[in-house]
This record gives sequence, C-alpha cells and structure tokens, in this order.
Amino acid sequence: MSEENYTSKFSDSYRKIGPYLGLGTQLAATIILMFFLGRWLDNQFNTEPFLMIAFSLIGGFAGIYNFIKTVLTLNKKIDKKN
Repeated sequence: MSEENYTSKFSDSYRKIGPYLGLGTQLAATIILMFFLGRWLDNQFNTEPFLMIAFSLIGGFAGIYNFIKTVLTLNKKIDKKN
C-alpha cells in the first residue's frame, strides 16, 4: 500500500468520525456544569442537597437528549450522502 493511499484512507476515517469525537466531552460537561450550578444554588438558598441533585438529573437528561439528537442528525446526513 502506498503512503499516499494510506494517508488518504486515514484522513477519510477521521473526517467520518470527526463530528462524533466531541459528543462525550459535551455530555460530561453538561452534567458537571449543572451539578456545580445546583451546588452553588444550594449554598445560596441553604437547601442542600436538593438543588444539586435536581440540577444533576436535569443536566443528565439534557446531555443525553442532546447526545441522541446529534447522533440521529449526523446519521441522517450520512444516509443522504449514500
């Protein structure tokens, strides 16, 4: 296999998986940010740990919803190309 052919296949692979690479980080960031927002609100309103738990759950649901929506949208774009 030639070097140019290998490089072309390698770059095509990364081009295909590129949109998916940041999804895990985005999911984790959403949950972590909502956790800390809930923790901060708990300290402000002296309601520990209720808002922390509530906002963590909301962040989890929002992150998973966004993850699934993005994957389905990307898969539809790929199906249209093929």
